[in-house]
Amino acid sequence: MNHTLKALVAALCLSSSAATLAAETLTIATVNNSDMIRMQKLSKTFEEQHPDIKLKWVVLEENVLRQRLTTDIATQGGQFDVLTIGMYEASLWGAKGWLEPMTNLPATYDLDDVFPSVREGLSAKGTLYALPFYAESSITYYRTDLFKDAGLEMPEHPTWEQIAGFAAKLNKPEQGQYGICLRGKAGWGENMALVTTVGNAFGARWFDEKWQPEFTGSEWKNALTFYVDTMNKYGPPGASSNGFNENLALFNSGKCGMWVDASVAGSFVTDKSQSKVADSVGFTYAPKQVTDKGASWLYSWALAIPTSSKAKDAAKTFSAWATSKEYGALVAEKDGVANVPPGTRASTYNQAYMSAAPFAKVTLESLKAADPTHPGVRPVPYVGIQLVTIPEFQGIGTQVGKLFAAALTGQMTVDQALTAAQASTVREMKRGGYPK
Repeated sequence: MNHTLKALVAALCLSSSAATLAAETLTIATVNNSDMIRMQKLSKTFEEQHPDIKLKWVVLEENVLRQRLTTDIATQGGQFDVLTIGMYEASLWGAKGWLEPMTNLPATYDLDDVFPSVREGLSAKGTLYALPFYAESSITYYRTDLFKDAGLEMPEHPTWEQIAGFAAKLNKPEQGQYGICLRGKAGWGENMALVTTVGNAFGARWFDEKWQPEFTGSEWKNALTFYVDTMNKYGPPGASSNGFNENLALFNSGKCGMWVDASVAGSFVTDKSQSKVADSVGFTYAPKQVTDKGASWLYSWALAIPTSSKAKDAAKTFSAWATSKEYGALVAEKDGVANVPPGTRASTYNQAYMSAAPFAKVTLESLKAADPTHPGVRPVPYVGIQLVTIPEFQGIGTQVGKLFAAALTGQMTVDQALTAAQASTVREMKRGGYPK
């Protein structure tokens, strides 16, 4: 090889390695929900638009994701550049200085278009710490064909007692059809998200105004007894293993007469490519009981940047793209307008979306009605509908979730589960220095 050719090859190698070095790699941790799997697929568009940024995905089951992210952020491990977190982590971690403030967003992002309740839920002391990918309330899904065949009519605002009555009439286990599917998998963001809203509807609360737990009160006993009895009589077998994704699969395969869960499932249960019952799904508000306060939750999966990230600018560029109007338009173009991530932007709820998404009205009204500062019929010292926004709640909620799952499987009675929940919560709250 002559000197000129050698020099040319060396120059080409150098420019190639420089280009490789110039590309920043973002490690993104996210949950294995369908909307995030779609985001991963569509992010090829982002990489084409930003050749200097490469994306590496870590997709995890909900409970595992929370554990990994909590450990990494508390130790400043720096494994991830973009975190998929919720309102609970955004406000607490932001206040601790663990997350980058989401400031200086491009004007085209139009932050004012994001619903105020969602912005506030992802903020601490007026500073936004995460950008909402989607937001959700909880609603009731039901099979209109099964209701018609059984001569039943779903009220606009059903009570839990009415839901149990419908479940009894729809339950046909010998045909592989169960009256109702509800979360049973233990976890503060799994079974406790649903069971806490049942508790709220029955007049229960996690703590009184002096931070004393209330699990031994009649309200919690009524709520947990109702939940366990209803699931054991009319729910699918193995319900203690079922979270959002498992129940979605059961509902879409035609095994559930009703399902009360996150409103974000609306686009999945009506998608003929994944739902056998897409043409016969009805939508109404989450069940109430003695009150409708706190009967429907408020949550957002959002993208945040840990202060430990070494690629903060690139991480903000990606986070802004994935939560933008531009991304919503890309989803509408590729997968249909009904699949645009819901619940975050006023502009999403235009005529085209409302017409294409039969669940949109119930979702929108439920999000508007959700009030995390007044999650129950009685005053509380905390903020949060299906959770309590204090650092101790992650451990407390997970432990109570395990006890309630044990009551569901019959490993302990409802009374034993509530007594144990009271004791463990009192202990952890004392350790946390409450009342403060």
